[in-house]
Amino acid sequence: MRTRLHRLTLAGLTAASMLLPVATASATPATGAEGPLGAGFLWGVAASGFQSEGHAPDSNWLRYIDKNPEWDRYGDSVDFYSRYRDDIALAAGLGAKVFRVGIEWARVQPTPESWDENGFAFYESVVDEILAAGMHPMLTLDHWVYPGWVADQGGWNSPGMAEQWLASARMVVDRFASRKPVWVTVNEPVAYVMHEHRQNQTDPNQMLDAVARVHNDIYDYIHRVQPEAMVTANVGYVAGAEEEVNGPLIERIRDRLDFVGVDYYFGHEPDDGAAVPVAEPKGMWDLPVRPEGIYYALRHYAQMFPDKPLWIVENGVPSNDGVHAGYTRADHLRDTVYWLQRAKADGIRLMGYNYWSITDNYEWGSYAPRFGLYTVDVRTDPQLTRRPTEAVDAYRRIIRAGGVRADYTPVRAPSECGLVDPPASCDHPVTVP
Repeated sequence: MRTRLHRLTLAGLTAASMLLPVATASATPATGAEGPLGAGFLWGVAASGFQSEGHAPDSNWLRYIDKNPEWDRYGDSVDFYSRYRDDIALAAGLGAKVFRVGIEWARVQPTPESWDENGFAFYESVVDEILAAGMHPMLTLDHWVYPGWVADQGGWNSPGMAEQWLASARMVVDRFASRKPVWVTVNEPVAYVMHEHRQNQTDPNQMLDAVARVHNDIYDYIHRVQPEAMVTANVGYVAGAEEEVNGPLIERIRDRLDFVGVDYYFGHEPDDGAAVPVAEPKGMWDLPVRPEGIYYALRHYAQMFPDKPLWIVENGVPSNDGVHAGYTRADHLRDTVYWLQRAKADGIRLMGYNYWSITDNYEWGSYAPRFGLYTVDVRTDPQLTRRPTEAVDAYRRIIRAGGVRADYTPVRAPSECGLVDPPASCDHPVTVP
């Protein structure tokens, strides 16, 4: 996940000129229940390494936290490192068939000359636990975190960064390819670029070129080691500006995507003075949630890649108290699945959906935004108790049924088109019957 304030992202770009797992792993993720989205639909949950694990080794992100005293201190996050078996069991209890996690470069290569076998053993235990629980692993190679020794060299400012990144990624692929994961190379590359620009003064165009290069090169390597692999780089969809924000990335990597991974969270934020003004958000929970926007995001990429399947790699709703402006997590989830079903009914090749996230975690500077199906009071509960939200039962029922009922009516009706994903949402609107 990411802190994605659309206005900041666009301003930054402008300023910078720019399967069935059993005893042996299967190549294909297990299928879900029969239902509106089909027996082959892949219901999943997502998590990230640094955001969830705790016990973190030296990295660029620990350093960013140190230099931003107004941010929440990291602590041990929700301690997935010690509690991964329990969290994986929670996901399996939902009926999920995919569990997304990250492999942290900082944990497996603590120095330029050494690899940490304990780090690899931890991730092998996590992946094997996912498989043993009847789910398929989706592994992310880069979720915005790199080792402290790489930060000492300048991170993505360093001319040697791409080769060092690839050397580490090849090692990870070699260790895990036999378990037949689905691969995400780089999480939300454009948001990653903008974080590095803000925190490390990285040149956005230079980094975008480098990130596209490592994606393309590791894509080829994965297919040499795991020929049947499914590989993507997930884009963080920016409603109303997707072409401007993610278009340059897509042009660089479009020939090396086995499926299109899409993260969708928020609707369009009109600029000041726009025809439909909105208040300035005070936190992520104040950003505009338009569940119907996921339909337009899928349609955008279905039209761009008619020969490729799509997968919602992340989707959820942030809250500060269990609700988002009166909109519960369960209602948001059901409404979202309604729009997924509408997309499939209209011929869009949607293969899977991952809920972000299985538990609350560290949202890049703050524990205030809550995204978890299970909430965790990191700042007040030393036991880090996983407490189910109402969305747990909702997701379990959705997975069991393979979707929402055919006669389901969304709790949140479609918004005025200019607030969703203009111009597409106005030029070619979709409505609730």
